[in-house]
Amino acid sequence: MSQSGVTSVDAGDQSQPEAGSALPSGVGQSRGILGANQDFRDFEQVTKVSYNLTEQADKADSFDDTFTFETVDLTRLLADPDNSDEIAAVASVLGPALQSIGFAVLTGHGVPQALLDEAHAAIEPFFLETPPDVKRSFGAARKGSVNQGYFGLEETSQLHPDQVEGWVFCRRAFRLPEGCPSDAGLAAFWPEPASAHEPLFRRVVEAEQPLVRPIMRSILHHLGEEDPRVLDADLTNSNFGFRLNFYPPLSADALAAGAGRMLGHEDVDLFTLLPASPVEGLQVLNRATMKWVRMVAPPGAIILNAGDYLQRITNDVIPSTTHRVAPPRDPAMRAQCRTSFPLAVYLNETVVLRPLASCGPSVYPVETAIDFHCKITSKYCTRSGLPPSH
Repeated sequence: MSQSGVTSVDAGDQSQPEAGSALPSGVGQSRGILGANQDFRDFEQVTKVSYNLTEQADKADSFDDTFTFETVDLTRLLADPDNSDEIAAVASVLGPALQSIGFAVLTGHGVPQALLDEAHAAIEPFFLETPPDVKRSFGAARKGSVNQGYFGLEETSQLHPDQVEGWVFCRRAFRLPEGCPSDAGLAAFWPEPASAHEPLFRRVVEAEQPLVRPIMRSILHHLGEEDPRVLDADLTNSNFGFRLNFYPPLSADALAAGAGRMLGHEDVDLFTLLPASPVEGLQVLNRATMKWVRMVAPPGAIILNAGDYLQRITNDVIPSTTHRVAPPRDPAMRAQCRTSFPLAVYLNETVVLRPLASCGPSVYPVETAIDFHCKITSKYCTRSGLPPSH
């Protein structure tokens, strides 16, 4: 399904690089500061618009400060997630929001504000108090479709010198159903002592997991699926990517070079749950106007955005929306660290991605989730040659 202003990429006709392959000749991090996503279009598996990777290349009129994101209250749906009327009520707000801009702000989600505050506060010491050599010993490595482990500053991708340290954990890194089978096994994923870190972030994951199926049901209702529970089984104890992000205070050199905190990208998942950060930075590209919108969400809210999997199975009806993290406008805020902990919701790797019944014949090749995921993330090759998880 083609949209105005969208640069079409026929995934079936592209010669796809293998995971871990080199980037196009002459492309590097310094090029990424002024580069565009279409420099890497051969890696894409769904249609993407054209945009600049960082704010440095944008003009003053590239921003829209009048746009307001939809707020979706989940209170009644989560109290009765099988209630068709409540599914329809959420779908009536959430569906159009995702179909238009791909983002919404969730309230009434049931995740305690105190837990979110505790997680934000724990991320800075987690990164600063873990010795560099220990962090390196957990360097990111592919396990299935997703890279898990540590990404150093400016190492999230070779496309751009992102001013962020990241650490990705999947289900197998937590004491959860279908996850890590023993406390002793946690040492493979967490710096010692694992008991000082895993329980807190497991509580965050456990608090967010009950949102997944009700949200998906509402999206499917909006799309016109006869049974909005059709993906329930595939989303039961499915894999996820839980990433801790630590954005240190921005150095004078980084600011002078024009580097952003995280380059423009789309999430390779069904959707992402991102608790609001107290520090400005998240920007969303509105496809309708091709202007960037600064996301401002109230404390305690969770930001929801659609990913590549969802765009693929909806035949482009719901776009995987571009976003990035830029330096705050307030110079005082640039001297502060920024933390975030997005949860990327995946389908299991063996699931075959094909269009939903309500979305017509497939405009993309039919393939497994793991093949789809690995082809896209090849464009994010790190300096170690490994493509990172989002």
